This record gives sequence, C-alpha cells and structure tokens, in this order.
Amino acid sequence: MPSSASDHAAPGLAASGPAEPRPAADLAVVGAGPAGLAAAVTAAGLGLRVVLLDAGERPGGQYYRHPAPGLGADRPEALHHGWAAFASREAALRAHEEAGRITYLPAHHVWTVVPDGPAWTLHAVAGPEEAAATLRARAVLLATGSYERQLPFPGWTLPGVVGAGGAQAMLKSGLVLPGKRVVVAGSGPLLLAVAGSLAAAGARVPAVVEAAAYGGYAGHVPALLRNPGKLAEAATYGSALLRRHIRLLTRHAVTAAHGTDRVEAVTVARLDRDWRPVPGTARRIPCDALAVGHGLVPQLELATGLGCATRRSADGAAALALDAEQRTSVPGIWSAGETGGIGGAQLALLEGEIAAHAVAGRPVPAALAGRRARLRAFAEVMGAAHRPGAGWTDWLREDTDVCRCEEVPAGRIREAVADLGARDARTVKLLTRAGMGWCQGRMCGPAVAALAGEDPAPDRRPLSCPVPLRHLAELPPADG
Repeated sequence: MPSSASDHAAPGLAASGPAEPRPAADLAVVGAGPAGLAAAVTAAGLGLRVVLLDAGERPGGQYYRHPAPGLGADRPEALHHGWAAFASREAALRAHEEAGRITYLPAHHVWTVVPDGPAWTLHAVAGPEEAAATLRARAVLLATGSYERQLPFPGWTLPGVVGAGGAQAMLKSGLVLPGKRVVVAGSGPLLLAVAGSLAAAGARVPAVVEAAAYGGYAGHVPALLRNPGKLAEAATYGSALLRRHIRLLTRHAVTAAHGTDRVEAVTVARLDRDWRPVPGTARRIPCDALAVGHGLVPQLELATGLGCATRRSADGAAALALDAEQRTSVPGIWSAGETGGIGGAQLALLEGEIAAHAVAGRPVPAALAGRRARLRAFAEVMGAAHRPGAGWTDWLREDTDVCRCEEVPAGRIREAVADLGARDARTVKLLTRAGMGWCQGRMCGPAVAALAGEDPAPDRRPLSCPVPLRHLAELPPADG
C-alpha cells in the first residue's frame, strides 16, 4: 500500500504544495470496482493514458472482495458470482500497469474534483498516513458505486444486527459469519445471494424476510424474457433456498429486534401493499444475528459536488442522469455503474466499457449498447418491484434512533415536522442534527427524508470524505 503520493512514479501526481501538478493522464477513473476497472483497462487498450484511483487496497470494489492475505484463502472465487469476469480484467490491469499505460493508485480516497482550465484536478487522501495527493487529467470517469439503504426499526442498534451487504463483506473479506443463526431481511435480490452464501458457509438461516412481493415482476414479461441470464440466476438462488430448507417470507419485514447484550430474536410482521405492518400478524424468530438491507443507494457526492444532474430512479433513489455514452450533464465528466442507477456487476462492466469508448472518441460497439439496454431495462423493473412503500415508517417507535451517529430518535424528527414547521430533510437536519454525524447522512438520509415527507435528494458537498485540515491549508489560493 502506498504511504504517500510521492512514492509513485506517476507523472502529474505530487504532494499538495506550491508545485503546480501537470496533466498526468487522458483519463482519471475514480473507483476500481467492476465499472471503474472495466473502464480503465478498456481505455488503456484504446490508447489512452489512464490513472485509476481507489479508496480500497485492492481492485474489485465492494462486489469483488478479496480475503485478507493472512487468511490463506486459496479459492476466493468460491464466494463470488462471475469471478472470471473480474479476474480477466484484473490481469489486464496488471499488464497495462506494467506497460505504463495505467497508473493504479490504491488507498487513494478522492475527496473533490474541480475544473482546471481544459482539464480537471483531483484531490485525494492517500494511504494510512493520510498524505495529500493531487492529480490532473483531461477527462474524469466517476465509478464510485453505492452503499446500503437502511430503514431503521426498534432494536436495529443492537450488536449482531449488520447490513446484508456487510454480512457478505464479512464472509468474503474475513471468512467469518455474523452469527450461527442468521435471519436475512429487507428487500431486493441481494438478500437471496446473502442467504445462500451464509448457508453455504455453515450458518443456519431460519428465514429470508422480503418486504416486497415478487409478483411485482409479473407485469414486465418482455424485460424478463430479454434477460434469460437473470432468470437463471434467480432460479439458482431459489433452488439453493429450497435445498437448504430456508423459508422465504415475502411481503414481510423485521419490525423489531430484541436482546440485551446482542440480538436474540426478531419480530417479523406481514405488510400491506404500502409496507404498513398488518395488525395481529407479528411473530418472533430466535436468532443471534440479523443481516438486513433494503437495496443500494448510488454514491454521488463527487458528482453532485460538480453539479451533475440527477434523476429519480425506479427504486426511489437519486441517480445520475447519463446519456447513451455515459456522459453526465457536465462536459468532460463521465460515469458508469451504480451511480447511474442500481443494476449489478454485469451492467457496471458494460457501462465502464461503453464510457471508455466514448472518452476515447470511438464509436460504441452496437453489441455493448444492446446488452446495456437490456440489463438497464431489467434494473428498472427490479428497482420498481423492491421500492420501499411509504408505510414502513409505521414500525418506528418514538424512541427508535433514526440517526445513529447523533442519536436522534424518530419522535424528535416527527416533532420537527409536526410542530416546528420542517418540510424537508435539510430543515430537519438543522433542527435536530440528524445527518450531521460521522456518516454524514449515508445511513439515515433516506429515513429522515421519508419522515419529512419528501423524496431523498443528494446533497452537494464540497468534501466527499473526511479530509485533514492541513490538506486544505496547503491548497493554493483560488484565483478571484
């Protein structure tokens, strides 16, 4: 892992200070997950000089996670779907890196991108020492991925309650389980993959609790038939549940978790069509862990900080508005993967390749565009089927913490709306501090917006991650 930006021989990368960074690359790719990795190797193959920056220590992003080296795992592919697609691109990355066509910078967290004449300047926090790094590039591709959407409920702060994606990350990266008896709950196709992985690794999964109903797919037969691979994938997950005798409870939700030192049981209730708990349907399921998540939310801080336009996606989250070649509304800025709407690793790989062709000024191959259109249509169907209903807030008690960082309960947020005149999440934040903690609203943002009666909107932030004050003090003064 690099300890500072100056340890790299990449042209144009230098510690922040009086020296003016010169253009380093034709393209800077932020994020080395499926979309960013595909974009970087494709662009390098088309003759561009590429710098690939990623906050992680190894390529793959949140999807393709690597077990820690000390664990001695010899078959990491056993925990992944579609590992071959990643392995081939990782090999291409290493080959381009050795040939000098790609400069790969792990442990570099880009905190802002600013216009710099005809180019762009990227500022990053680099390595465990949090050194300052600055890079200039003629074009930027944002592949910053997504994070889990959490809808709070009583008891969700108990030890043993983890995100569904977090449980999968524990297994892929640490080869550990969150518990021996794990209920998997929330909404979205990730739940089936998580339950199958946990069960295959030795956990007992009493139930998969899905808040939506799979009948939501029934009205979109053409999009389903155009994606037979997705149907086969769903059948594989379903057969794994049957084989392991895991109950699938659709139109149900975990409405409370119970325990003292850690979770010991959860309450599961049937939901109506608006996701309100149906009276008289609650029951308890003993467990020692709960993996819960309601899909993913695009991570847009860098893009919205640049002023990139957004749209409302089918799952209710804000996503970037992109054209057919992955351009944002800001000239010179492209994006690919989950930032344009949640769609999975396959779609992210395709969009990374398409963006690379566009940046290089090459026509996008028709086959890539056709496959992207099919997968994006399926992603919209999937998002609509699992979109949270407005009634989920009915399972919140007044004392249920919504903002965990600042310990702001639902009652205080409701008071801000009902008695103090708050009509949006920003005003709620100012009145209650909800969203002002360490996660900056990533965890509680959708819930606060729902309680304020508005659709969640991305904030425009000058900083996308914590930045040492010395970095800001070392920046040269801006003209004007």
